[in-house]
Amino acid sequence: MRCVIARYPFDLTKSEVETQMEGVRPEAATGACVAIGRKVFPVKQVGEIITRQDRRDFTAFEVTRALTRLGFTCHTAPLETPAPRSESFPTLG
Repeated sequence: MRCVIARYPFDLTKSEVETQMEGVRPEAATGACVAIGRKVFPVKQVGEIITRQDRRDFTAFEVTRALTRLGFTCHTAPLETPAPRSESFPTLG
């Protein structure tokens, strides 16, 4: 499928993206993410690997749109919920 990322056309297939991402350790997901196999990657990390361009050259939206068209599931990274605080009260005595 032909995709345009950072003004450059790419002919990508789902299997090619999966192959390129094999053995890559996912970075911490903070924004838009994509599930590839059993791993969840930030879309900027995937975009950098599949296009061989610097992350500053394209937007997360461009990569998300291309990956969604290829059949990948893209979503926003869940915000980390803080651990519940245990309230401790001072004892008198």
